[in-house]
Amino acid sequence: MTPAAAGRDVRTAPGLLPALALAFNALVWGVSWWPFRELQALGLHPLWATVLVYGIAVLLILATRRRALGTLLRTPSLWLLVLASGTTNAAFNWAMVIGDVVRVILLFYLMPLWAVLLSRLVLKEAFTPTAALRVALALAGAFIVLKPAGAGVALPLPQSLPDWLAVLGGFSFALNNVMLRHQAHRPEEARALAMFCGGVLVAGTLASTLASQALMPWLPAPHTGWLLAIGALSLAFLVSNLALQYGASRLPANVTSVVMLCEVVFATLSATALGAGTLTPTVLMGGALILAAALLSAFER
Repeated sequence: MTPAAAGRDVRTAPGLLPALALAFNALVWGVSWWPFRELQALGLHPLWATVLVYGIAVLLILATRRRALGTLLRTPSLWLLVLASGTTNAAFNWAMVIGDVVRVILLFYLMPLWAVLLSRLVLKEAFTPTAALRVALALAGAFIVLKPAGAGVALPLPQSLPDWLAVLGGFSFALNNVMLRHQAHRPEEARALAMFCGGVLVAGTLASTLASQALMPWLPAPHTGWLLAIGALSLAFLVSNLALQYGASRLPANVTSVVMLCEVVFATLSATALGAGTLTPTVLMGGALILAAALLSAFER
């Protein structure tokens, strides 16, 4: 979900236009659950939709930045980025289609919890008191969101496939962001190609495996309805990618992180308005703690 530009450390003065560009990117991702659900209704599983959408992006990058493929093939460390980004998109898109959108987006944004652990492991960052507070807030929020009603003191765990996919997607997204920082010295187009290839390879492998076991349908025959929708969705993601690169290169990293949290707002409002998500007092309380951890992460530096 985050392009290679997010891995850069740029100290340019903030402005309204870059912030609006970031908000546009957050809007596209926040409402992306709806077109994926529409594609599902047309017979195209979200995993296959992910393959097609990101496949178009890969072809465009290869057509305009041919050297990126050579860099990717010669750099084993970038393949961890391929895996992280691919898992993020496959899990997130699938969960948003089959689960409660509000619940999924909140569990996905447990990223501050995973980011603390992965940053310590991969980047050797110190475990600070602020980082400990982020972990505590995220865990408390997850406890509230995941705890079944009337379960007493039982350990709260994901209750369904969408829950597990959302948690997995959030973990892999945190790994994606950590690897972007770890590989910040690599060419931007190589990092971007790695992430888009991940969307194709991971979602394609998972879809093929499940389809071969008759657990999901194979890619259907081309149909005008979903072909046009895939083209439009690919264009939207490409434009939002350019918007994020533009905004992230002109705003401080902490401002970028805060603006991108608008994705949660857009997803929540659109889902509740269209009946794809439910806001309960428990979800609101847990969500507030999870978002507090994310905000703390944005301002920690």
